[in-house]
Amino acid sequence: MERSEEEDIGNVKSHQYLSDSEFDDRHSRELKAGLHPLRYKFAIWYTRRTLGVRSQTSYEDNIKKIVEFSTVEGFWACYCHLVRSASLPSPTDLHYFKDGIRPLWEDAANCNGGKWIIRFSKVVSARFWEDLLLALIGDQLNDADNICGAVLSIRFNEDIISVWNRNASDHQAVMALRDSIKRHLKLPHAYVMEYKPHDASLRDNSSYRRNTWLRG
Repeated sequence: MERSEEEDIGNVKSHQYLSDSEFDDRHSRELKAGLHPLRYKFAIWYTRRTLGVRSQTSYEDNIKKIVEFSTVEGFWACYCHLVRSASLPSPTDLHYFKDGIRPLWEDAANCNGGKWIIRFSKVVSARFWEDLLLALIGDQLNDADNICGAVLSIRFNEDIISVWNRNASDHQAVMALRDSIKRHLKLPHAYVMEYKPHDASLRDNSSYRRNTWLRG
């Protein structure tokens, strides 16, 4: 990274899920404690999928919130204590979402949105995932207010990274997000990104089935 990690993930602006006074109070407390506040507070969620079971009820039952963080120090404390992606069982999903947004298609922040999908071999997925997380929590991706979160999906033959946004109908913003992800990951040209609206996922009951809306 060209700048220090604290500079890259310590850019603080107003928080869209807190009132101004609540954000200012949190910001002030964290600064007084010698910490480096993030622009957004995040929650980490974990899902251990049940093979052959795809109902929405079973999915909501399986998704668990692990921890929340709102500072640079809090992120590293959480991240360094989590099991590395290479050691996670398949199928598993690890979600980093802004506080107040559940990693569900039906959540109010997600229901009109979609996700960019990138498929990686297991040899390289961990590096790209860490780079994406630093860009996400450091507010480095384009149109950050409309980004909901990111997901790492561990599967048998590949790992899949996705970035969720609020508005699938805003084509310009969707494509700008794609370009921003490519730029921050330094994604080789051989990788194809796919965009899938959540309403399409609801129709086919699948996050990653290949009936995506955009490829690029």
